[in-house]
Amino acid sequence: MTKERKSPRRRIRVSDFGILSSCFIALLLGGPLPLVAQEKSITFDELVQSAEQWARENLDENVLRSLQDTDQKEVKKFLAALEKQFQGEYVVDLAVLKEGAKAIIPLLEQYEETLPYAIWLKTQLDYLEVAEQLRLLIPAPKPEPGRPPKPVPNPAPKVVREIWIRKYAERPWPKTAKPYIAALRPIFQAQKFPPELLWLAEVESSFDPRARSPQGAAGLFQLMPATAKQYGLRTWPFDQRLKPEPSARAAAQYLRHLHAQFKDWPLALAAYNAGEGTVEKLLAGRKARSYDAIATRLPAETQLFVPRVEATILRREGVKLNQL
Repeated sequence: MTKERKSPRRRIRVSDFGILSSCFIALLLGGPLPLVAQEKSITFDELVQSAEQWARENLDENVLRSLQDTDQKEVKKFLAALEKQFQGEYVVDLAVLKEGAKAIIPLLEQYEETLPYAIWLKTQLDYLEVAEQLRLLIPAPKPEPGRPPKPVPNPAPKVVREIWIRKYAERPWPKTAKPYIAALRPIFQAQKFPPELLWLAEVESSFDPRARSPQGAAGLFQLMPATAKQYGLRTWPFDQRLKPEPSARAAAQYLRHLHAQFKDWPLALAAYNAGEGTVEKLLAGRKARSYDAIATRLPAETQLFVPRVEATILRREGVKLNQL
């Protein structure tokens, strides 16, 4: 086991933070969950049970074992709740997890074993912050006596794009981006692929190849194990997703495949995030051909992911996604 990274300060505990959101506190303490569970008629016990099942199937017990027992339980519950909301229907529901994420990150940063999760979670903070901005912009539906609260409707794609563009307007390059852009651009060009899409790595990992998600995605481009293997990468005994060049090559090949399938970059990116089947099903069900036509029905994370990539490329390269 990797040696622990020591800190001169006392250990940071989730319970030390008085700013945790009501949803996060409810999840930890066993209280009722607002809005989402009510709208879908799912009890809190069912939600926690399914979250615990997700944690058992996705979280690496060997990694989390470096945490103390109480912290380990809190981290598991938080990451499971975050995944639930990412895959949920409503974007603004993510806002309640922002302060919880800020509390969890220092906990994960203390140990080499959990540091990859911390790096990944830092990249997710932007989603939670944008969700909070959207929550302030979109009025909640008026309550109806005797009926459960209605969820806040999802924002139009145009609104989400504008928020991301404003958020990235003054953002400098990630400190680690420059050497990777110079080294990996020729790889994308060799694949006859738009090199501007290299900036997907800023969205996925902030150009830190150590990033690892609880779902098992890893590396600069957060490739899942099955996708990596499909495009010729090994995940054992050494995980090639952690090497920038093979990871970039596989990501370019996968994105090229998705673009050939959907003939549209926003749809290809939606499939990169949510899966090809999800996008195909929505397009068929709504008899649609564009991202904007299905955006509000995609998983909450995907609704934020695609315009985030668009805003990143616009900021870094000065071109719009549909111009590639």
